[in-house]
Amino acid sequence: MLLAEFSIWPMDKGESVSPYVARCLDIIDRSGLAYKLGPLGTCLEGEWPEVMAVIQKCYEDLAKDCTRITCTAKMDWRKGHKGRLQTKVDSVEQKLGRPLRK
Repeated sequence: MLLAEFSIWPMDKGESVSPYVARCLDIIDRSGLAYKLGPLGTCLEGEWPEVMAVIQKCYEDLAKDCTRITCTAKMDWRKGHKGRLQTKVDSVEQKLGRPLRK
């Protein structure tokens, strides 16, 4: 399973790009993949081709009316492991002996 945190946004649309980010989140939400939205990116979990297809769809949607797009991504593939969106957080909280603020 691939765990990928990414952020994609247009550089040519001014200071506030939330309408464009919202378009991408609609694609992510409709993909059916597990995800968690954060303030500076979104973490997706799925098989490599599925996750990469979602990122590609986000790019294609933005490219319709944007002339410059930036994307950052961090990825961690681990064979035979799924549900890591939550289990990685649970592991840290267990080691701390308490829940972290959400």
